Amino acid sequence: MATVLDATTLATASDALAFARDVLRLESEAIDRVCDQLDEALVEAADCIFRCQGNVVVTGMGKAGLVGQKLAATLASTGTTAFPLHPGDAVHGDLGRIRSGDLVLALSQSGETEEVTRLIPSIRQLGAGLIALTASPTSTLGRGADLCITLGSIAEACPLGLAPSASTTAMMAVGDALALLVSRMKAFGPEDFLRYHPGGSLGRKLSRVEDLMRTGSHVRTAQPGESVREVFVRLGGARRRSGAVLVVNDERQLLGIFTDSDLARLFELRREQWLDRAISEVMTANPVVVSVDATIAEAVELLRSRKLSELPVVDAERRLVGLVDITDLIGLEADDLEP
Repeated sequence: MATVLDATTLATASDALAFARDVLRLESEAIDRVCDQLDEALVEAADCIFRCQGNVVVTGMGKAGLVGQKLAATLASTGTTAFPLHPGDAVHGDLGRIRSGDLVLALSQSGETEEVTRLIPSIRQLGAGLIALTASPTSTLGRGADLCITLGSIAEACPLGLAPSASTTAMMAVGDALALLVSRMKAFGPEDFLRYHPGGSLGRKLSRVEDLMRTGSHVRTAQPGESVREVFVRLGGARRRSGAVLVVNDERQLLGIFTDSDLARLFELRREQWLDRAISEVMTANPVVVSVDATIAEAVELLRSRKLSELPVVDAERRLVGLVDITDLIGLEADDLEP
């Protein structure tokens, strides 16, 4: 199959792959260099964001602006009120979004991007703080900021040395480090994460078992003294199908489980007479359970590791409150089933 390659520089697909790998190596090396030279300015910046009583506004132009959008999104998703602001929109009225007490994060590798540096006087006038993420503290942006996170000089992976590549990769990595440090300062936990991620696979992984479990008439229960035959006759009729009968006492404490597989096994072993025995004699006592406070991911891991199809849900006193059935998870995407 023909490939679109410049014959003078990339003669084969192997050459192209080697070039791509070199790009990744150069960008990885850029992150390593920035990592080595990071200083306490990053910690001070994180502390400023942590203590900020207003909004965090992230601005930048071009590729740095796109990195800024990602940084604002990461901050917002980890507990910090943040939003991106395009510098071009800012000077045409959107500076009205900034208030005294807000904190502006300005991104520019050169520190000389005109659209960004011309915002400095306005940010000062509005009473907001300014943190720069740039190559040098002696740049226009670095000098104008209250605090400068210094990236240092970064050679781009672009063969022309022009297209932002290694510099924006390093900038994004430092932005992640900053946002996640703030998140740790806030003691941001799974419950907080779920509050901001109710949808998608992340939300499903962190959702509680109680959001998915079957309850009420959709959970088949029996008293320990009932015979197997009595239980299955009584439980016949229209309901959401489940492959298990959960045996409980008068206080609804879970005693055991009897599954459709157990019933089939009685017939396979020609033990039809056991149908008239108490279900407590043929049930599995003290079955594996999951707490009502557990996440769906934790329940899935129990089902997977124990090779179960049904998982009773109990409270702190081991009282039955619901049931997670493997069929309830079929609609979830494959990634949702990873703990």
